[in-house]
Amino acid sequence: MLLYHHESVLTEAVVAYLQPQQGGAFLDVTLGGGGHSLALLQRGADRVVGLDRDPTALQAAQARLAAAGIPGNRLQLWHLNFADFDLQRHGFRDERGQGIPFDGIVADLGVSSPQLDCPERGFSFRAEGPLDMRMDPTADQETAADWVNRRPVEDLIDIFVRYGEERFARRIAHHIERSRPLFTTTQLAHVVWQAVPPAARRGRIHPATRIFQALRIAVNRELEALETLLAQAPNWLKPGGRLAVISFHSLEDRLVKWAFRTDPRWQVLTPKPLCPSELEQQRNSRARSAKLRVAARSS
Repeated sequence: MLLYHHESVLTEAVVAYLQPQQGGAFLDVTLGGGGHSLALLQRGADRVVGLDRDPTALQAAQARLAAAGIPGNRLQLWHLNFADFDLQRHGFRDERGQGIPFDGIVADLGVSSPQLDCPERGFSFRAEGPLDMRMDPTADQETAADWVNRRPVEDLIDIFVRYGEERFARRIAHHIERSRPLFTTTQLAHVVWQAVPPAARRGRIHPATRIFQALRIAVNRELEALETLLAQAPNWLKPGGRLAVISFHSLEDRLVKWAFRTDPRWQVLTPKPLCPSELEQQRNSRARSAKLRVAARSS
């Protein structure tokens, strides 16, 4: 049995804005557990292309959609970073073999609950695990351990400031340098705890939270991938087609807001981001920081 359960956030709002209709084709660039794709298919979408960097997520989504009675001819799933998506290679094709633009796209950014809850993935310091943090554990790329143990201290300071907005970035980076090598999530969290002033240890969140976020973003080049998505998505949509993006921290949300407002190919449909209801937040605590922005491709 595949142990992967992820509750998609803001699903009703996504469906309401993407307006799936009979014959419509949609792209889910962060398939996860398949929640958004399933909702689109059950509410009128004809076909969905689903992407995910995590092969475990792909397997779980495929099993969930099959169990829900979705036939395979309505799905096309790819083990793929959405920054590498190509409409001609990975999309549906017409009778001439040309890629068919989509009616809508959904992107649910960030790390999923199963990734956070699996110590072996190294995303969380709440249980001991290896310093990995790769969204795709099969990828030949730097891990968080590589960043922590091999990168110059100035590189660490840079990502802690840019991706973690950490005010104690310099002292934390130097403390990490003196503590090398570090191999586990709990080792790194302890080093960060020691590095910050005592007053900073009494905050609402653990001092290592922003450091782990920064490392995860750097390891997976998340903001670069998002910038690529925002630039390329109009080319994957029909005129009037919509892109719905769910972000979970201010760095992502600012990129989405800026792209929607400055790129003339977008027409903003949500002047202010939509947030989960109190009921959804009570049901799923990890939905609390979610923000949904939607824009349509200009004609």
